Amino acid sequence: MGQGRRRDRVRDAAAAFTSNWRNPNLRRAQLSFLGAWTAEWAFTVALGIVAYRDGGAVALGLVGLLRMVPSAILAPLLSPIADRGRRERVLVLVSIVRGLATAGAAVVAAVAGPPAVIYALAVLSTIAATLYRPAHSALLPSLCRTGHELASANVVRGLLDSAATLVGPLLAAVLLQFTGVDIVFAVAAAASFWAAALLARLKYDAPPRPPAPSRPNLAREAAEGIRAVTANRDLMLILGLAAAQALTRGALTVLSVVVAIELLGTGEPGVGALMTAVGVGAVLGSLAASLLVGTGRLGVWFAVGVGLWGLPFTLVGLAPAEAPTLVLLAFVGVGNALVDVAGFTLIARMAPDEVLARVFGVLESLVAISIGIGAVVASFLVEWFGVPAALIAIGLVCPVLAILSLRRLRGMDRTVDVLDDDIELLQRVPMFRTLPLPSIEQLARGLEPVGVAAGAAVFTQGDVGERYYVIESGEADVVGDGRVVATLGPGEGFGEIALLRRTRRTASVVARSALGLRALGSDRFLPVVLGYTASAQAAAVVVDEQLDRYSPGERTDDDPAS
Repeated sequence: MGQGRRRDRVRDAAAAFTSNWRNPNLRRAQLSFLGAWTAEWAFTVALGIVAYRDGGAVALGLVGLLRMVPSAILAPLLSPIADRGRRERVLVLVSIVRGLATAGAAVVAAVAGPPAVIYALAVLSTIAATLYRPAHSALLPSLCRTGHELASANVVRGLLDSAATLVGPLLAAVLLQFTGVDIVFAVAAAASFWAAALLARLKYDAPPRPPAPSRPNLAREAAEGIRAVTANRDLMLILGLAAAQALTRGALTVLSVVVAIELLGTGEPGVGALMTAVGVGAVLGSLAASLLVGTGRLGVWFAVGVGLWGLPFTLVGLAPAEAPTLVLLAFVGVGNALVDVAGFTLIARMAPDEVLARVFGVLESLVAISIGIGAVVASFLVEWFGVPAALIAIGLVCPVLAILSLRRLRGMDRTVDVLDDDIELLQRVPMFRTLPLPSIEQLARGLEPVGVAAGAAVFTQGDVGERYYVIESGEADVVGDGRVVATLGPGEGFGEIALLRRTRRTASVVARSALGLRALGSDRFLPVVLGYTASAQAAAVVVDEQLDRYSPGERTDDDPAS
C-alpha cells in the first residue's frame, strides 16, 4: 500500500511538470518567471558587493532598507493595475523597466560612477520587481482549470524560483571571479528583457474584469486589497508568516556577506557560494515539494517551510564552519521551496480573483518592508553583538512562529479540502468544465446545501426561476406536461433554462429518492457562466438540448440560444 502510494505521488509530480510544459501559456509564463528571478538574484549579489565595498555591513543593511521601503509603499498602490484587463501586459512593462534600470546600473559600474546612482537604479528595479510577483501570481490561476493544476503550476514555479536562486548567485559568483559587478548587472538586464519577450506572446481567454475607470483612484483600489486581507483571518496569518520569512530573507542578504568574509574567511566569491548553497537546497526542496501536489496538507508544509527559513541560521551561529554552513543553508532553500508552493497556492485559493493582484500586492509590500527591516536589524545585531549572536537570534524567529501557527494552518487544509470537493462536483457538469479555476471557485463558494424529501418537488413547472441546482446524492425526475422526460443523478445539474432565458420553469423536478442538492443563486450563476465565451456556448447547447427533450415542438430556428 505504501509503495503504491509513493508511485502515485511520483506520477502526480511528473504530471505537474509535463502539464505545465504542454500548456503553451503556462510554459511561457513559467519561463518568464525564471528569467525575472534569475535577474533578481544575480542583481542582489552584485549590489551587495557594491554596498559592502562602499561602507561595510552597515551600508549593506541600509541599502537593503533603501531598496525595500519605496517598494513596500508602492506595491499595494500599483497592484490594482494588474486587476484590470490582461495581467501579462503589466508583467511585460515591469520586465522592461527592470531591464532598463539594471542596464543603467551596469553602465554606471563600468565607468566607476558613484554608488549612489547604482542605489537609485536599484530602488527603481526593486519597485518593478515588487509588482512582478503579484501580477504573475494573479495570472497563474487564470491559466489553470483545477486546484490541483494550480498547485502543480506553483510547484513548477517554485522549482524555477529555486533554480533562479541557484543560477543567479552561481552566475554572479563565476562572473565576479573573472570579471566585475558591471557584467553581472548586464547579464541580469538581459534576463529581464527575455522575461518580457516571453510574456508578449501569451494568448488565453482572460476572465472578464472591469476596465480602467476614467478617473482612477489607486489608493482606494489598493485599500480594497487590504480590506480583503484584514477580513480573512487565514489570509492574515499566511501573510504574517510570509513577513517573518521575509525578515529572515532580508537578514540573509547581510549575513551571507559577513559570514563569508568575516566568519568563514572565504572572501567575496564565498558570498556567491553561500547563496548558491541556498539555491541548491531550493532546487532539491522544489523536487521534494512536487510530491506534495494533491496531499491536502499545504498548510502544514507551509509551517515546515517557514521554520526551515530560520533554524539553520541558529545552528550556523552555534557551530560555524564552512562545510556545515553550506549544508545548513541548503535547508533554507528547502524551506523557500515549501513556502512558495504552499503559501502562494493557499493565498490564491482563499482570496477573490477580482482583488487577487491587490492581495498579492499587500503580500509583496509586507515582504519588501520586512526584507528591509531584516537587513537593518541583522547589520546592527552584527555590529553590537557579533555575527554568531546575530545568527542565533534571527534564526529563532521563524521556527517559533511556525509552531504557534500550526493548529490554524491545519484548519485551512480542511477548508480547502471541502472547496475542492465542491469544485469536483461542479466540474462534472459540462457547462462548467471550461471555466478557469478562479471562476469555478467563485461558484463553489456560493453553493448552498438543499435537502428534498423523496416525492417532494424541487420546483414546479411555471415557477419563477431563481436558482440552479447540482445533485450531490439521490435521483430526481424531470416532469414536463405531466410526463417524466428524464431522470437525473449525482453530478447532474438542472434549472439553467429559466435563468439563462429569463423565463418561468419549463418543467417540474421531483425527488425520486431523498435528494442532497447544492444550489446556486442566479446572481452568482449568470455572471460566471455568461462571462466566458466557452461556458456561454456550452450553456446554450445544454439549453437547446433540454428544450428539445422537454418540448421539441416549441423551438424555432430563430431562437436566440440556437
